[in-house]
Amino acid sequence: MSTLSYAAADSATMLRRNLKHMLRYASMTLMLIGMPVVFLLLFVYVFGGTLGSGLGGATGGRAAYIQYVTPGILLMAVASAAQGTAISVAMDMTEGIIARFRIMAISRASVLTGHVLANVVQTMLSLAIVVGVAMAIGFRSDASPIEWLAATGVLAMITFAITWLTVALGMVTKTVEAASNLPMPLVFLPFLGSGFVPTDSMPTGLRWFAEYQPFTPMIETVRGLLLGTPIGNSAMIAIAWCAGITLVGYLWALKLYNRDPAK
Repeated sequence: MSTLSYAAADSATMLRRNLKHMLRYASMTLMLIGMPVVFLLLFVYVFGGTLGSGLGGATGGRAAYIQYVTPGILLMAVASAAQGTAISVAMDMTEGIIARFRIMAISRASVLTGHVLANVVQTMLSLAIVVGVAMAIGFRSDASPIEWLAATGVLAMITFAITWLTVALGMVTKTVEAASNLPMPLVFLPFLGSGFVPTDSMPTGLRWFAEYQPFTPMIETVRGLLLGTPIGNSAMIAIAWCAGITLVGYLWALKLYNRDPAK
């Protein structure tokens, strides 16, 4: 077998390991899936009537708002699931299993890749549940199967990028508690973007931040694919952000993994 084949086999083994951990600690998985659903119901049924009326157009209110907010909730679900990866990585680091993996005849990258791939699987499941709940309470999309497939691909790309970053965040922390808190700002970035209200309704300084932070073009790309709203250059910006985040997260995580444990 070639080096690439060994790395792929080792990564598959680590993927199975992490999927089994998710099944064993089902409470964490349910919490990470449940939080976006709770926010969806909260914003649609508590704030949706008022916020939806401010969107303009021929129709407003709760029905209009669920159409607008669902893409933002999907990005929140991605960030929530990635937070679980940081916790899982920190548990491995603090419990000593990583030290054992370092001396075993396995591909070093496979340990990290297993965490990333497992989170992608978990996140896709979470997104499917969020979309199902959204449709049950009134979300409707006239997207074609190709557009749905493209939206799924964009969400998978975003998940891959954010997960590599949170793997590094899980490794840089010293405790599991710190690992659960460090990625928390990612969960709230959709609030400071176009996830819940249009950016042009924000004060100037906040609007500038909202328009240039990474989650806004990601949300606008998903929204455009599912609802047919203008995408403009958001797709290219989202791809650039994902590529940059993936590269930074991967190199940072690999450096942390390869460092001397004594330091």
